[in-house]
Amino acid sequence: MKRIIKFIIPFCLLLLAVFLKIFVEKRELVDPDWFDTFDKIGSILLIISIAWASIAVLRASKKVVLSKFDTSKEDNLRQRKFLTQFNIMESIIYFMIVLISIGASLMLFDGVRQLGISLFASAGVAGIIIGFAAQKLIATVLAGLQIAITQPIRIDDVVIIENEWGRIEEITLTYVVVKIWDQRRLVVPSTYFFEKPFQNWTRSSSDILGTVFLYTDYHVSFDALREELTRLLNSTSLWDKKVNVLQVTDAKEFGVEIRALMSAKDSPTAWDLRVFIREKMIEFIQKNYPESLPRTRVVFEKGNGKDNPVNEQQNLKTSE
Repeated sequence: MKRIIKFIIPFCLLLLAVFLKIFVEKRELVDPDWFDTFDKIGSILLIISIAWASIAVLRASKKVVLSKFDTSKEDNLRQRKFLTQFNIMESIIYFMIVLISIGASLMLFDGVRQLGISLFASAGVAGIIIGFAAQKLIATVLAGLQIAITQPIRIDDVVIIENEWGRIEEITLTYVVVKIWDQRRLVVPSTYFFEKPFQNWTRSSSDILGTVFLYTDYHVSFDALREELTRLLNSTSLWDKKVNVLQVTDAKEFGVEIRALMSAKDSPTAWDLRVFIREKMIEFIQKNYPESLPRTRVVFEKGNGKDNPVNEQQNLKTSE
């Protein structure tokens, strides 16, 4: 019903415009001195009806087209790419329709037409002034167009921006809204994505690798840790069964650094998987290798009749 109403209103305006432009003068329904006034009113209503109908058709077409693209499924890269382009181009078309409609309506009046000619005559100076005054706005709009064409970001992309993790929620010609993980919204200008570096975790695909670092001493069994990591990954649906690696990435005087590498279908799942593995691996070390837990030890060795204390500090850390 709402869709029908959207088309009925511009159609009624079109009929009224035709009546004012044709039938009023033809049937001499008013005084001849008012013919020109009614003709201009009819022309304005005609322009408005055409603009209104164009916007209504565009919105109806958008709903029909977007109904064929499901962005809720996991592999939605193509859908998000199209949605981003469509939204930005839709804003541009709306802007152009309104601008052309206003311009066409104003040009119906002789005074405005003469003013337009005068402005064109001084367009050089006016262009320079307007250019300096609106250079940031123009740069922002052009950045929005560039996002639509090159697509460094898309709707629902996962990004790290200003040290915040979030998803691209809305892209307009002038700004981008990022939905932060704790439900906050970060609004940044379109130019940001071409002036500053940022991370896009779903640029080409949504799958991602997760890491868990453990710090132990030299008493721990690396083979046992690898077996436990494999068992834990097989026990959870968070793992996509692609990457399962445990390596000793550093060795220092107080202990070793162990990195567990695993894969997941997307970044939220990877986060949950890392938290799960980190917790269970620490529990495994606590239960089976308690001597590798963080502690400070002082060893006294006898040498030349004197006790020489030797301090050994060990830290078991977890980091993301």
